[in-house]
Amino acid sequence: MRTKVGTITAAKMTDTVTVTVHRSVFHPLYRKRFRVSKKFLADTKGVTDLGVGDTVEITECRPLSKRKCFKVSNVIKRAPRVSDMAEESAIEGVMRHRNKSSENKEDATDTSSAQS
Repeated sequence: MRTKVGTITAAKMTDTVTVTVHRSVFHPLYRKRFRVSKKFLADTKGVTDLGVGDTVEITECRPLSKRKCFKVSNVIKRAPRVSDMAEESAIEGVMRHRNKSSENKEDATDTSSAQS
């Protein structure tokens, strides 16, 4: 069985994702490497929470439809989700607010001690 590693570029279909696989090809005349990409449709039954940007490994299987002959075997790396990024930015905002308020308190104590 063939296996390929690629990145999910579309996840709008039911139980199906589009995986883009990149590979390097050597040009015979110009002796230069260049990147070639190809899209594969892969089945996602049994694997949950897949999104665009995730790096996955796909494995060849029997034809499931006209263009779908691969299935997602495992997730190698998950891309950060929008909700995760929103939570992180909110936490950073709170941390910055605390840092600013503590700096203001220190400034107030410095000015009061300087006036004494």
